[in-house]
Amino acid sequence: MANYTAADIKALREKTGAGMLDVKKALDEANGDQQKAAEIIRVKGLKGITKREGRATAEGLVAARVENGVGYMVEVNSETDFVAKSDPFIAFGQNVLEAAIAANASTLEELQAASYEGKTVEELTTDAGALLGEKIVVRRVARVEGENVAVYLHKTSKDLPAQVGVLLAVSGENTDEIAHDVAVHIAAMSPKYLDSESIPADQIETEKRVARETAIAEGKPEKILDKIVEGRLKGFFKENTLLDQDFAKDSKKSVAQVLSEAGATATAFARFPRGRIRTRCSSALPYCGFPVREVV
Repeated sequence: MANYTAADIKALREKTGAGMLDVKKALDEANGDQQKAAEIIRVKGLKGITKREGRATAEGLVAARVENGVGYMVEVNSETDFVAKSDPFIAFGQNVLEAAIAANASTLEELQAASYEGKTVEELTTDAGALLGEKIVVRRVARVEGENVAVYLHKTSKDLPAQVGVLLAVSGENTDEIAHDVAVHIAAMSPKYLDSESIPADQIETEKRVARETAIAEGKPEKILDKIVEGRLKGFFKENTLLDQDFAKDSKKSVAQVLSEAGATATAFARFPRGRIRTRCSSALPYCGFPVREVV
C-alpha cells in the first residue's frame, strides 16, 4: 500500500513540474519520501535529456524588466503549458532574466554564457530540463536602451505566465503614459519595424517588384504602374511599421501622430510573442531583429 497521499502527489507536482505518472513512480521508489522522490525525478530527467532533443518547444513565457534605464527581455520555452505555468519554470525564467541583466546581455550567445548564482544559463537550462522532465530552451534575449524604456507583458490566459512581451524606448518629457499605450499597441498590432527607414533596402525592392508584377498580372495599364507600386508600398509601410500604423486606441490617428501630440519620439522597440520568432526594432539595434519563422 502506498505510504503517501493525494496531497503529497500534488505538492511534488507543484514543486517539480513533473507529470502525474512520473511523480507517483518516484514516490513509490522513494517510499513516500518527498525529498528523495524529487532527486529521483531530477536524475531521471538528466538521463532523458538526449531523448528530448528533437521535441518541439512552443510553450513557455516572456519575462522583462528595466534596470538603470535599460530594458531586458528574455523568452524561455517548454514543451507543454503545464510546465510553462509551474512555479519551477517561472522561477527559471526569472533567473535567466536576472542573468541577462547582470551580464548586460544583448545576444543569445552572451546570455548562454551569463551566470546566476554560480551557474551559467546553459547549465541552469540543463538543470531545469532534468527537474521538469521536458526539453527546456532559452530562445532569445533583447536589450533596449533609451531615455525612457517601457515594459509591457501580456497574458493570453489568466492561468499562464506572460506570453507576449514588449520593450519600447521613447524620448521626451512626461512620456510614461504614452509609452505604455504604445507598448500595448505593439503587443496587439505586431509591427515588424520602427519606421520605413528601418526596413532593409532589399526587402523594399522585393515589395516593389511584387507590387509591379501583381499589377501587370491584373492587366493594369503601363502608364499607372508606378503610382500603383507607390500606393501598395505605402500600404506595406502602414501595415508593418510602428509609426505608420493606425493607433489601436484611436484609428483616426497614426502612432507617429499620437506620439508627436504627446511630445514623445519612439526610438526603438522589441516584441517577443512566445513560441514564434517575430520581432522587429530600430535598425540601430541589430540584436533584436529576427527572421519571421515558426519555432520548432
